Amino acid sequence: MRLDKYLKISRIIKRRTVAKEACEQGRVEVNGKVAKPGLELKEGDVIKITFGSNELKVKVTSLKENVRKEDAQELYVVTE
Repeated sequence: MRLDKYLKISRIIKRRTVAKEACEQGRVEVNGKVAKPGLELKEGDVIKITFGSNELKVKVTSLKENVRKEDAQELYVVTE
């Protein structure tokens, strides 16, 4: 699954266009490397997103195409 689509479906970022822009601006890293929006994710990948001075690090646990809002948090685990 594409990185920008995953960020939207998992509800980490609300809109896919915002997720795409964050990737293009170099604020998203996957496994320690700056990632493009079209990067194909795999289970176990670690995503680091920088929001201003805050950082969010998550580990991908599941890749699903359709997820209900209540179940979106099951797609990742927040790490430190």
